[in-house]
Amino acid sequence: MKAKFTLLAWFMRRCILQPGRTVTNQLAGRGRRFPPPEDLPARKLCPSKDMEGECPQEANGSHPEQREERPPTSDLAVDAGSCADPVKTGETVITEGKAKIIFPSANEVFYNPVQEFNRDLTCAVITEFIRLQLSAKGIQIAVPGEEKVEKVVVDLSEGEEAGPEPAPDGEGAAQTAAVGDVCKEGVRILEALAASGLRSIRFAKEVPGLQAVVANDFSSKAVELMARNVQFNGVGHLVTSSLADARMLMYQQKAEKHPFDIIDLDPYGSPATFLDAAVQAVSEGGLLCVTCTDMAVMAGNSGETCYSKYGAMSIKGKFCHEMALRIILHSLDLRANCYQRYIVPLLSVSADFYIRVFVRVFTGQATVKASASKQALVYNCVGCGTHHFQRLGKMTSHGSNFKYSAASGPPVGPSCEHCHQRHQVSPPLPPSAPQSRTAGHAALTGRSLPQLGGPMWAEPLHDPAFVQRVLSALGSNPGRFGTQDRIQGVLSMVTEELSDVPLYYTLDCLSSTIHCNTPSLLQFRSALLHAGYRVSLSHACKNAIKTDAPPSILWDIMRCWERLHPVKRERLSDTSPAFHILSVEPTLQASFTIREDANPKSRKQGLKRFQENPEAYWGPKAKAKAGGGISTSLQDKRKLHQNKRKERLEDRSHLKNIPCKRLKEGSGAGAETCCPSPETAPEAVKTESPPQ
Repeated sequence: MKAKFTLLAWFMRRCILQPGRTVTNQLAGRGRRFPPPEDLPARKLCPSKDMEGECPQEANGSHPEQREERPPTSDLAVDAGSCADPVKTGETVITEGKAKIIFPSANEVFYNPVQEFNRDLTCAVITEFIRLQLSAKGIQIAVPGEEKVEKVVVDLSEGEEAGPEPAPDGEGAAQTAAVGDVCKEGVRILEALAASGLRSIRFAKEVPGLQAVVANDFSSKAVELMARNVQFNGVGHLVTSSLADARMLMYQQKAEKHPFDIIDLDPYGSPATFLDAAVQAVSEGGLLCVTCTDMAVMAGNSGETCYSKYGAMSIKGKFCHEMALRIILHSLDLRANCYQRYIVPLLSVSADFYIRVFVRVFTGQATVKASASKQALVYNCVGCGTHHFQRLGKMTSHGSNFKYSAASGPPVGPSCEHCHQRHQVSPPLPPSAPQSRTAGHAALTGRSLPQLGGPMWAEPLHDPAFVQRVLSALGSNPGRFGTQDRIQGVLSMVTEELSDVPLYYTLDCLSSTIHCNTPSLLQFRSALLHAGYRVSLSHACKNAIKTDAPPSILWDIMRCWERLHPVKRERLSDTSPAFHILSVEPTLQASFTIREDANPKSRKQGLKRFQENPEAYWGPKAKAKAGGGISTSLQDKRKLHQNKRKERLEDRSHLKNIPCKRLKEGSGAGAETCCPSPETAPEAVKTESPPQ
């Protein structure tokens, strides 16, 4: 046994694992098959230099009980020689949640502290998902610090409390799954792109009801660091490191009919290449967690690239962040439909520079037929910002049966009814016109053409009941996460959103269209409520307005506001959107009297909804390099490329300083001031004589 662990340590120190094999499987020669949790006994790691106590060992080879204040030791760590000093020179120990990871100074393995909110939210969502999964099996989970509040079943149709939830199978005390213990009936989690293994380690130390966690990465440096961090945190009985291509790993698990219950995809950039494998490798009703950080592509800067990755055309608009959420949901559902599967979104969040979605994947041929009716195209008028949805399919019910057909459209006419900008491309242009029909028409008519985006997900982004469960769990366990205040603020806004209203308008866009000052948020919301329509905010944008009111009502409210705060009509062009919108008399007399229900609860309570960046350069980090190392002047490089098409006035020393001919000769009017350089002219060319 001693020789086996010595050989394991030898493999880890030299990182000669074959692709797709873990350390244990390298010795056993079992390919990429992951051993069951019972074959991986709990190992313990000796403490680092800054931890108190010595490395405990017993003569009979057994290990004392694992204590939270003292990380346990393992035979592997002792044989590897890491017991004396697990942290090497130049490395640092990063603490997040209950996990501590060893991180190298070189940029060999990716880590971004900005994503702590992402990891905290994932732990909260997975905890509630596991609670739902295990409760059906009669197993309860125990989360440290969570108040023991008696669960109450609420009949939403009646609105009455039905009493405490009975124990399953009539048992008085159900089986309990604790954090850090292997639950044989628990879930299997795959972190396909684990990097340092921080997320997987946090799962093992903070989420109960786990059977096994597989932390995979394609970088040998990352897997080596991952294995050290797993042993450093004493979670080797739950977390298994893997060196493999994430796609091949998921395809193999699907082929072996051993799918994962939860798959987490958090790549550097786009997850598009992993989606096809993920929707197949997740179990029936399993949870798929996906992060996208390529927001420039999904927000409309490169629509053709977005189409090649996600099968949808992104367009520029104020609603771009919610549109990005709907595009990734459309892509997931489209890829799942190929295998007679479909998705059910639980939570979709836009935060900082990325988006994060949590969806469940089910199988059902009949439900897949309705997928076309869940997708839609969007017509966006670039003149006034009005948008209309066009469903791709239509589902009609005939008793207990459903009929599926193509939808009818388009929902707009040849031109926008509000600003009179054209909605359709004109007939073929003459040969002398520019080659591009769109550019040629805009050049000839001076009018802007609409944007056509999509297809995108047109159904609700969240499951309100599930989001409320996550909020209730956070309320009963204060201080569980470092970013808990922000999680509660964002989820509170999510519960207040209108789930049946895709996309949103922004107050600044509506006001800038007609060139008037902007009404306050409460005034505009009150006007919509007085008119009898529903309205909500959006977590994706601070000044967003989601409402079921048609665009004509929105512009009537803005016309009424303009009457109270008039603009100078004589300055408006006859072809401008503002001129056409304001030239129509409003059919609705809007009231801007503040209503009590115009202010949402999350705003009244002062929850942390839109967090300011806590420090400079708070955002994406540099991608990890195979050989490590990072530019010492990364911020200087960013500054060099920022506004590179604009003239910089702070430093012009690198430019050529060639004075004009008149300045060289020292003659002519204005020679004293004719110097292109910010420096003063040389003394030799000055024409004025010194005073006597």
